[in-house]
Amino acid sequence: MASKRSVIPFGPQHPVLPEPIHIDLITEDEKVVEAVPSIGFVHRGLEHLVTKKDFGEMVYVAERICGICSFGHGYGYVNAVEHIMGIEPTQRAKYIRTLLFELSRMHSHILWLGLMADAFGFESLFMETWKHRERVLDMLEWATGGRVIFSIMRLGGLRKDVPDEILKSFLPELDKIEEGIRACEKAFLSDPAVLSRLKGVGYLSKEDAISLGCEGPFLRASGVARDNRMRGYAAYKDVDFDIITSDDGDSYGRCYVRIQEIYQSASIIRQCIEKIPDEGIYVPIKGFPNGEYMTVIEQPRGGACYYVHASGKKFIERMRVRTPTFANIPALAKTLQGCDVADVPILVVTIDPCISCTER
Repeated sequence: MASKRSVIPFGPQHPVLPEPIHIDLITEDEKVVEAVPSIGFVHRGLEHLVTKKDFGEMVYVAERICGICSFGHGYGYVNAVEHIMGIEPTQRAKYIRTLLFELSRMHSHILWLGLMADAFGFESLFMETWKHRERVLDMLEWATGGRVIFSIMRLGGLRKDVPDEILKSFLPELDKIEEGIRACEKAFLSDPAVLSRLKGVGYLSKEDAISLGCEGPFLRASGVARDNRMRGYAAYKDVDFDIITSDDGDSYGRCYVRIQEIYQSASIIRQCIEKIPDEGIYVPIKGFPNGEYMTVIEQPRGGACYYVHASGKKFIERMRVRTPTFANIPALAKTLQGCDVADVPILVVTIDPCISCTER
């Protein structure tokens, strides 16, 4: 007897989903044969605010594109405008920007580990990973005064310096975080119950990852060594790090890449603290931006594009952002084809979706 197809609406409200994404799952029995994603529930019109906020104030609007990636969004906008205006920040400002960027990456990946633990029902593991996330938030608060929105970024540099004694206090905290994550790593990468939910689930080949335009850990978990930090923006050209990849191409590989990137971020932060020069943090700016520029940076979820067009006025004419989640949704639909319905929540979580970033 032929299997009967059904359509199961998944989201935008679901106990496992951290973000309001909606997917129509076309199923045969317990297998998903097609997934049709639908977005558009959280539109806020942030890009249009360039007509209401002057080009300096827009830094704080850009930060509010997303809470978890707030520092990166602020940096992406500032980087584009600084290129238009020919502004070169000081080396100390570049190092602090890089350090805060990597703290944000650690925060995002550790938060993701907790959400993954929650997705396959390990509540104690969820609480343990988020305990280490609190340490990262504490360091961000010591440096900026904020835990979600930092408001330390400005055109030409930073609004305030981070004293050397605070930077040095990060070192023992990084050691504690790494020690804690290594203990949690055993559960994520070795526990038989977890492996049964991750190994071989949601496979995406290297060729499909490239052709579908994947970004970030989702792309690197399929064996593609692409990381926009290698472009050398901020102080990344002055620190040593490798692109972390996995040839697994499945949910296990995505988990592995993010865990290793936590350790990598800690290493980059240590290098920044060791090498940071003692100089000013701000270069005065004059006039208004006139021109256009697009920059690409590596957010925790992957490459994000920021386009700014200005015509020498107080208000920028146009700003557009392409976020990594937007790029990863087509590949998510691909990985959902052929999976069990029970695996859908985990596969959605493995792309680390941020619908707030995507829809703005």
